[in-house]
Amino acid sequence: MNKLIDGFGREHTYLRISVTDRCNLRCVYCMPHTGIEWKKKDELLTYEEIVRVARVFAGLGINKIRLTGGEPFVRKNLETLVAQLAAIDGIQTLAMTTNATLLAPKAKLLRDLGLTALNISLDTFRKERFERITRRDDFDNVIAGLEAALAVGFPSLKLNVVVIAGFNEDEIIDFVEFAFSRSINVRFIEYMPFKDNDWQIDKVVTFAEMKERIEKKFRLKPLQTERSAVGKDFAIEGGIGSVSFISSISDSFCSTCNRLRLTSDGSVKSCLFYPAETNLRDALRAGASDGAIEEMILYSLSLKPEAHPPAEEIAAGDNRAMIEIGG
Repeated sequence: MNKLIDGFGREHTYLRISVTDRCNLRCVYCMPHTGIEWKKKDELLTYEEIVRVARVFAGLGINKIRLTGGEPFVRKNLETLVAQLAAIDGIQTLAMTTNATLLAPKAKLLRDLGLTALNISLDTFRKERFERITRRDDFDNVIAGLEAALAVGFPSLKLNVVVIAGFNEDEIIDFVEFAFSRSINVRFIEYMPFKDNDWQIDKVVTFAEMKERIEKKFRLKPLQTERSAVGKDFAIEGGIGSVSFISSISDSFCSTCNRLRLTSDGSVKSCLFYPAETNLRDALRAGASDGAIEEMILYSLSLKPEAHPPAEEIAAGDNRAMIEIGG
């Protein structure tokens, strides 16, 4: 029985775990221009603590876990954590989101250890543009990681593309063409506001605008998805892959949200855009029982709002930066 049902009747089955706040890229929409103060090693949950908390979540009804960062691969021995999480009873899907800079040599190992779903973040196929948005020269490594993931054949492989007006919206068709001939789902994500990321409403390319642009060249056919899915999913007629749209700004999916977040320093966040959080780390280290941790998780869930505030209010609010939360 799932115990993770909030005050609005939403059942939660999906936990996103940030393993580190550090990243080897500096994407302009994710990291504040002033940078952030990295967590010290002893502030982060250990792998043992992550696995313990994950087991408690699984006992409450979580059946899908996604590892995020920062960039997960900058934390040493990540494959150890993957193997341990894959072995937890009740976990049906173990996923990861990565920038793929360090993926190529480990893609097959992770698949063999039980990673079933992989999302790769890539906002452009142009090397110079990649350097401008990430502030790093790692384009070739990302492409190598993407090719390795395609070769391995993950049951679910997705490409996350944040679309920003005046920057990369001219590549939307290029990404659809990429998906047309490959077994991959390209997810176009509306530009979201976070702490000090220079978000402006006129930089948002909406789901409707993106879809209209694509349908001038391709025919999209709606796919049936789970009620809790965040993406609007479409097959590309005649193609192999698919495309999706994450419409956080223009068409919120709060009413069907089924996800919770665990930050790298051990805080449960019930909503990506809501500042409230409940820290489990100190309780874990003070000897709290699994039952006590369950109660803290349920309390955090009770704080979840029915919906996030308007984008302009989020932009002006006081929340963690995207890189500190883990997306």
